[in-house]
Amino acid sequence: MTMDLQKAQRVVVKIGSALLVDGDSGKLREDWLAGLAEDIAELKANGAEVLIVSSGAIALGCKVLGFNRRALQLEESQASAAVGQVALAHAWQQAMASKNIIAAQVLLTLHDTEDRRRYLNARSTLTALLKRGAVPVVNENDTVATSEIRYGDNDRLAARVASMMSADCLVLLSDVDGLYTKSPDEEGAEHIAVVDEITPEITAMAGSAATDVGSGGMITKVEAARIAVSAGTAMVISSGRVANPLKHIKEGARCTWFPARETPFGARKRWIAGTLDPLGAVVVDDGASTALQAGKSLLAAGVVNVEGRFAKGDAISIRNLLGNEIARGLVAYDIADTQAIAGRKSSEISEILGYRGRDELVHRDNLVLIGM
Repeated sequence: MTMDLQKAQRVVVKIGSALLVDGDSGKLREDWLAGLAEDIAELKANGAEVLIVSSGAIALGCKVLGFNRRALQLEESQASAAVGQVALAHAWQQAMASKNIIAAQVLLTLHDTEDRRRYLNARSTLTALLKRGAVPVVNENDTVATSEIRYGDNDRLAARVASMMSADCLVLLSDVDGLYTKSPDEEGAEHIAVVDEITPEITAMAGSAATDVGSGGMITKVEAARIAVSAGTAMVISSGRVANPLKHIKEGARCTWFPARETPFGARKRWIAGTLDPLGAVVVDDGASTALQAGKSLLAAGVVNVEGRFAKGDAISIRNLLGNEIARGLVAYDIADTQAIAGRKSSEISEILGYRGRDELVHRDNLVLIGM
């Protein structure tokens, strides 16, 4: 993956609370957000799709409710988030509207990116928003996420979103301009421009680096890089303490890049093919087999037999009439519904199942060919 933000077709940008909310007043930094909106509009004008992972809800809400942000109990954090999410969503809506861009609020928990069924639903929703030109603004759903199911920081959430959406680049805007060999405040600290491999030495450097105001720190950013790079997404840590921070990166500002060794598409296909164990199988006719080889999705009409025990979102094996595995993919229906629609046209699915499901049994984005 080339280290060039201008060439990225899908970008995830993570903004921390310390950048978005003034620490003393607890108010939104409107001028800074307006500059970021300009950057996002420019990326979109160049053909890129943009997703935002935005902190700030708790910081905005706790000031309104009169809580001490440094000593919040879980229920106080969630109450603050409930108030702050309204203000945060409104702020993003206004900032994007000034550039004629639609903003959409999406609240996620850890389970939404780890449970395959919820993962696929979230991915489909975000994809639908991007297709309509909207900018999804993602945040952890702090009002309902307990300590057991929280990320606790938005760096790793951003990496999961970038992985889920097969983004080309993840931008972590920080209060420092990248990774250093030790705390930037210490004498002899050296900036690291490129991290080709996340070694124990790199992790150790992150553990001693200066941290952001918030729940994350440099160590969570390195952990986010590990997630992103494994999914084929390049990542960059750059300072957000400037106006127009994305423009700053494109103009060659000092930052730290974590290049990816493969494309997001290749990483996703590898994950489906080699990491997930199929929980069932479908046998397809020759017409469906030929369509798959041509890069098409698998439709129910081409299925002649269904085997195993699987739920929506599980991995299944796809076999030809000779019994040979020709593909694997993530199925859009559970086994009972798959059996009900096997061999039937997509236009008949709603009538058979009683609800409007997907036209594809396995979409081509969730499918990888094997041995063809």
